[in-house]
Amino acid sequence: MINFTIRRFFRGSAPFLSGAAAILLAIAIVLAPESSFKASLAGLKLWWTLVFPALLPFLILSEMLTASGFVHGIGVLLEPLMKRLFRLPGAGGWTLVLGITAGFPAGAGAVMQLHKQGDITDKDAGRLASMVHYASPVTLLIVVGTAFLHSPAAGYALLAIHWLSGLAAGWLSALFSGTRKNSGAAATVSRLPGRGPHAKKASLPGRIHQAALDARARDGRGFGKVLGESVSAAVQNLMIVGGYMIMFAVVINIITRLLPQLPSPLASGVFEIHLGAHALTSDSASPGGFLSGSLLGPALLSALLAWSGICAQLQALTVLKPANIRFLPFAAVRLLHGLTAFALTFLLWKPLVSIRAAVLPVFTGTGSGSPEPGLGTATRIWSLFPQILSLQGLILLLLLSLSVALKLFTWRRHPSA
Repeated sequence: MINFTIRRFFRGSAPFLSGAAAILLAIAIVLAPESSFKASLAGLKLWWTLVFPALLPFLILSEMLTASGFVHGIGVLLEPLMKRLFRLPGAGGWTLVLGITAGFPAGAGAVMQLHKQGDITDKDAGRLASMVHYASPVTLLIVVGTAFLHSPAAGYALLAIHWLSGLAAGWLSALFSGTRKNSGAAATVSRLPGRGPHAKKASLPGRIHQAALDARARDGRGFGKVLGESVSAAVQNLMIVGGYMIMFAVVINIITRLLPQLPSPLASGVFEIHLGAHALTSDSASPGGFLSGSLLGPALLSALLAWSGICAQLQALTVLKPANIRFLPFAAVRLLHGLTAFALTFLLWKPLVSIRAAVLPVFTGTGSGSPEPGLGTATRIWSLFPQILSLQGLILLLLLSLSVALKLFTWRRHPSA
């Protein structure tokens, strides 16, 4: 009863709280217009030179592949992995690959596309969105590893820990979610492509083909319309991302001015991933000092990157608004990802950093760069798309291999299945 009353209070007062926050933000900007303008300009530069060029092609590609049925065909192959480890539909497998290799806005957009087509329920959309919420390899390797730390090997170590801890957090959240299923969810699953009453009677290639055809028929758009709407949706989503980044850059600036005793990395890291990583790595005397010190610095950096900041979380939830995803469960998985990354850094950091950059050719030719991303960073991002696409293919093959291994293991234990 008390819990219900509290929820009703917050639901009823939400418009007034948001309005009060907007008024206070406007007052703070009026009181310090010059510093607020510089902060908003820094957020705009970060979005335009890094986030926009890095994510636009992947957002377009994701929506086109989903509309074409490719995602659903791959989902048939990934179903053993997604269902047994993460308790999610197989179509979410490609979304996982996209989130790992392109970052959280692309992952959230792909989840929303699946939800729009009716392939996943609201609950599954929330769990899948929280699981595919990764920082992009461009951010970890180019911005953090090369520009902030001047060490491509450190960027690779952060990336490996980020991926492993994210998969572990997704598996743990699936365990915590329980095994309860309602009849509505079961009915939805029965309507998924490749999962009808006669699906198991067909061969595997037939199921893949039928899943792709069903999804393509349900979408019903021609190639020209799909391309145009994919570009429009991608740009619109990135405009939302840019607005959040600019707003939170101003918010962080105001908080650090009002609370000078608050550590800068803490204030920045809680709210925005790029600004938080920059503040944490620049706190040391030099990037080399950050890496040569204790493991606490890299562990905090890994946790910050996994948490991703409230700004990134709100970006994803804004894209996913039609799916009615709640903030607290989503943020809880982000926190679990951060704690897992913090622990794994103490175990894996030294072995991973000791790997020489010479055996890690991708992204290592970016140069040291400056701590602030600029036009040179954007140019390098565009030149690295072939490597990122190759990375997507490699991860997809690894997930497919793991899915086949799980299927064979299950078949050996239960041949009748």
